[in-house]
Amino acid sequence: MLKGAIFDMDGLLFDTERLVYENWQAMMDKAGYAYSIEDFKQTVGKRKLEVQNFYFSRFGADFPYWEFADRGRERYKKRVLTEGIPMKKGAAYILERCRKKGLKIALATSTSRKTTEFNLRLAGISRYFDVLVCGEDVKNGKPHPEVFLTAAERLGVPPEECAAFEDSINGIKSAHAAGNVTVMVPDFLQPTEELRPMIDFLCADLNEAADRLFS
Repeated sequence: MLKGAIFDMDGLLFDTERLVYENWQAMMDKAGYAYSIEDFKQTVGKRKLEVQNFYFSRFGADFPYWEFADRGRERYKKRVLTEGIPMKKGAAYILERCRKKGLKIALATSTSRKTTEFNLRLAGISRYFDVLVCGEDVKNGKPHPEVFLTAAERLGVPPEECAAFEDSINGIKSAHAAGNVTVMVPDFLQPTEELRPMIDFLCADLNEAADRLFS
């Protein structure tokens, strides 16, 4: 019986991965770097240092990653303050279903706490979360299970009684290793053959996930 729900954020609750990609593509084009969506996909679901290392390996050790990251973050904030946070289909629905079912709810994200709280406030969904586990709260990023184990521990629910909702390959690997019931709603990354045995529910959107888990 499920007693907890643990959600990733970017690409799962919010359609923010696309905004980040659009920002990076624009910045890289302006700076004259050969960049594409395939490069961006290599960074999805990873922590900042891992992303930095990817850019160093792809564009050289002198690539100004942190300058680009800071500029991209400012572009992101300006855009969402103007346009709002784009919610993924079914996000509000599944959070409400979890609350009505009496589940404890956590967020488990590689994103910083400052940005996470900014996003949740702007979207008006902070009230749903009992626990936030952010990038600086754990030593090991996904696919290590620490973030999901920490979320379950802080909820006071055994990991196997928590459903973990993810859009990324590393996220599913992390949740599976933690012993959660895994729910994948793909965004940029489709499940690989290696990943499929780790997925308990593969859903097109969060509406379908809610209906399949809570019907």
